[in-house]
Amino acid sequence: METVFKKSKFSWEDYFSDKTKDEHRFSTEESLAKEAKEKLFHLNGRKTLLDFGCGAGDLLIYYAPYYEKIVGVDFSSSMLFEAEKKVRHHKYKNVDLILADNRTVWEKLDTKFDQITVAGVVQYLTPEQVDDFILNASAYLNEDGKISFFDIIDPKLYSLWKIGWFSQNFIHRDIFLRACTSCLKKISAFLENRPADTIGNSYSPQIIEKIARKNGFQMEYAKSMYYEYRYHAILSKIS
Repeated sequence: METVFKKSKFSWEDYFSDKTKDEHRFSTEESLAKEAKEKLFHLNGRKTLLDFGCGAGDLLIYYAPYYEKIVGVDFSSSMLFEAEKKVRHHKYKNVDLILADNRTVWEKLDTKFDQITVAGVVQYLTPEQVDDFILNASAYLNEDGKISFFDIIDPKLYSLWKIGWFSQNFIHRDIFLRACTSCLKKISAFLENRPADTIGNSYSPQIIEKIARKNGFQMEYAKSMYYEYRYHAILSKIS
């Protein structure tokens, strides 16, 4: 008798369904404040902000004092619960939280924004989803509004980081061992039907810029201050 083995489909929604903490390299208040300050520099003010993929609100609570109105969105109810606790603790009255994903968020919005920020989220989207997000987001931007994709993973730099290239104690002879370990992890992940790396997908700046231009946006590239292998893509409409 023939037996067919069918793997269950992996989804990031399921993966984050019970998570309560955002994934930062450093999660101290000091380090989060510095990371938020860097992003606020690129956001450059205005009045209204949509924080898509706000997670547990680690950065959102630092944005709140600088905007008249902020809407935080995430597809994880457990994450939003943590974000709500932070918002209540700081007594912010200018923050609304919405449970939605990249497909359903648009039907739940009733206003346009000066800034739409997406931090550490692009890695969980396919190229098609990034394309759709920019297309939909453009309809919810005020005049001269911007879309800021923060902390996108650069595949080349991430590969170097994985083998320890940026480490002060980097040893060249360890490259082969690290590469073999990485291959074994990928094979194991394939067999278990899970991502080889829970960090998600990586995209070169050229791919993001191509998608942006397709949707009528120009892209400003900026290196992340706190992650060697990440960069920011600030999109503004081509006039």
